Amino acid sequence: MALLDIKNLTLEIEGSNGWMKALDKVSMRVEEGEIRALVGESGSGKSLIVRSIVGAIPENFRITADRMTWKGKDLLTMSDMERRLIMRSDITVIFQNPLLSLDPCATLGEQLMESIPGDLVKAQWFWQRAKSRRQMAIKLLHKVGIKDHRKYLKAYPHQIADDIGQKFLIACALVSSPKLLIADDPTRGMEITTKIQVLKLLSRLNETRGLTILFVSHDLLAISSMASRMTVLYCGQTVEDGKMHQLRKRPLHPYTKALLDSAPSFRKDLPPKSPLAALDGTIPTLQHLPIGCRLGPRCPRAQKECVKTPELRHVQDHFYSCHFPLIRDKQ
Repeated sequence: MALLDIKNLTLEIEGSNGWMKALDKVSMRVEEGEIRALVGESGSGKSLIVRSIVGAIPENFRITADRMTWKGKDLLTMSDMERRLIMRSDITVIFQNPLLSLDPCATLGEQLMESIPGDLVKAQWFWQRAKSRRQMAIKLLHKVGIKDHRKYLKAYPHQIADDIGQKFLIACALVSSPKLLIADDPTRGMEITTKIQVLKLLSRLNETRGLTILFVSHDLLAISSMASRMTVLYCGQTVEDGKMHQLRKRPLHPYTKALLDSAPSFRKDLPPKSPLAALDGTIPTLQHLPIGCRLGPRCPRAQKECVKTPELRHVQDHFYSCHFPLIRDKQ
């Protein structure tokens, strides 16, 4: 049974001209112990899916789904208290900018020790409980690769580097030993050495602790090195889903191929000043969404049938949503 099972998730935002579909029938399954990648351009709706999972949806949003379950329990029908208990113990999120996610007025030690639930502290007296919290905080920092705990427990967020801040957020996320860790583009804007450290840390947590990870990003080079399955999202619609090696070897949707082609190439035989592969146009706004397939105005394979929304099809364990998939080129 999948830990997280989402089918036909639709998220509508109320605007001046009525309701606009920011997410349109998005489907995704996250199995226990896997690293699942959620890929798409900025504005595709990746962060909206994360907010839908954790329940951080404003009142002017309307969310519906055929199925949205956590371990078989319906997330949409359970009470707010039940939802908060799941978010507290089973699902945690690390966000894009670590320094903006931290309290600038408190030290890292104060924030980390505050995040430790009281039921995990076994000491009886208050001075013993404070010592126990500190010991737990030190162990968490060591687990994520922060060795100089004395320095960083006393530091404020503005005094640390981005890689330390991201590792610290991962330590906060691991306090309750969650079953699912959602990493919402955690390496955006990082230099390559820092990015490699964070990715290796997440991979090690998956291997040693069996931590299930939903990695949300648009960096295909980073994702391809660690994820086993990938879901491709465009403008709030699921366009392709399958095993990572299958999608890299033979993508079926034109958008997936465009994403793969846009990744930097490090071939030695690459001619100098080679043109960069890019998809024409930009992602549409919610106020001007095209009918049918939302990639239609930018798709090089678009035809008249694309004004109709394509159905989700599959070839074995490989799902795609396109009227004219690339598989036809092989026939």
